[in-house]
Amino acid sequence: MKRVLISGASVAGPAVAYWLHRYGFAVTIVERAPALRAGGQAIDIRGVALDVVDRMGLLAPLRQVRTHVRGMSMVDGDGNELMRSTEHAISSGRLDSDDIEVLREDLTTLLYDRTNATVEYLFGDSIATLEQDDRGVRVTFERGAPRTFDLVIGADGLHSTVRRLAFGPEAQFVHHLGTYLSVYTKNFLGLEDWQVWFREGDLGGGIYPARHNTELRVNLGFMAGPIAYGHRDLDAQRRLLAERFAGMRWEVPKLLEGMWKASDFYFDAMAQIKLDSWSRGRVTLLGDAGYCASPLSGQGTSLALVGAYLLAAELAAAEGDDAAALARYERRMRPFVTINQALATENPGGPASEESVDHAKRAISLDG
Repeated sequence: MKRVLISGASVAGPAVAYWLHRYGFAVTIVERAPALRAGGQAIDIRGVALDVVDRMGLLAPLRQVRTHVRGMSMVDGDGNELMRSTEHAISSGRLDSDDIEVLREDLTTLLYDRTNATVEYLFGDSIATLEQDDRGVRVTFERGAPRTFDLVIGADGLHSTVRRLAFGPEAQFVHHLGTYLSVYTKNFLGLEDWQVWFREGDLGGGIYPARHNTELRVNLGFMAGPIAYGHRDLDAQRRLLAERFAGMRWEVPKLLEGMWKASDFYFDAMAQIKLDSWSRGRVTLLGDAGYCASPLSGQGTSLALVGAYLLAAELAAAEGDDAAALARYERRMRPFVTINQALATENPGGPASEESVDHAKRAISLDG
């Protein structure tokens, strides 16, 4: 039985683990966090990705936990309403679409529940080194004992450890999009199935209720060129955000106060990952690690789900010829990635057109 190690237990990792187990692989997932990561923004599952979750038996459960939004408002820096819509929302697009918007943690929980009985999870650990030879990939961990696997999949996000170890420093692959975004939960209520977004100069953000209006998800962001900061130094990231939003009016002071107390605070640059090849020998990349489109595209989750399905299918069909499988995975997936990455840059400062999204979300066939 072929042994596969996956780095990352967000969306791409558990999704490919599900399919690999179905095809008879022995799968291990290593995740730096001590447990599934809580929090995160609302994410969209669209087009072909809906077919993937349907084949996993997750379509009905996801529909049960989808977000419910009546509409949205856009306000200025003082909270004066500039426009409102009951037809679309910034986070999810058209409200009458068949696409599904869910909280990130709801999707990751469903994926974990589908895989934890058949996949080995190593929480609280991370890959330290990778060494390939003809027999496999010898992996050392920060905490666990060394092990050897036939294949290693990096599904560990924008700041992928696997990519750094197998392909080189992150800087050569990151294409900064000029924006930074934070997401966290705050117990500040008052909205009922309604989003409110604001923008003033290079600053902006939005708030929307979750969990049947019992929670509020906060997005705060700003436009800027590349900034040096610690990707795991949350307090430094909070200070950076507080400095940028100092003096802002409306409800922003309350939102910043909640930021310091949020246990699920997330902050990062909006950036894309572009590589000439997603594989090096027995190591390959999946999802954001290999082809992050950024949240500005609205398609990161769908790319992860579709990529997971195709990678596992090609590995199974190759009957042991992993090099051929990885080449076919990339050949099929790369045009889909290119079209969806373009959504993030089509309309700087705003969403891509509905026509572009509709085309991009269906621009691949799962069955070849």
